[in-house]
Amino acid sequence: MLNHVMVGSNDIERSKAFYNAVLGGVFGAREPFENRADSGHIRLFYRHDGSSFCVSQPINDEPATAANGATIGFKCTSPEQVQAFHDAAVSAGGTSIEAPPGLRESNMGAAWLAYVRDPDGNKLCAIYRPV
Repeated sequence: MLNHVMVGSNDIERSKAFYNAVLGGVFGAREPFENRADSGHIRLFYRHDGSSFCVSQPINDEPATAANGATIGFKCTSPEQVQAFHDAAVSAGGTSIEAPPGLRESNMGAAWLAYVRDPDGNKLCAIYRPV
């Protein structure tokens, strides 16, 4: 359903180091394609498995802010990958939030979850749903 998700960054090099560690280290995403918009702003495009995750300096020159109520979920293949996502994110400057990584039961079924915020405050979720 989704082609890409883009988040803003106030420090594109810091974001590149963070997402290289998380997306590259956990999912095997390659180095991002770096694009300079006509406005001169830098954007990073991480392409993996048919979709893209993008990081951009805000084109309007306003500070990047995290969306209130927004979460970006990354689909994992195992509980171990959920934990690896969490650990890589925290090691790369992210912040662990909510409950520790682990199995959660809800009316939507069981899921292994880990929540972190990237260095710009964007809320990220690693999720694995057992069959």
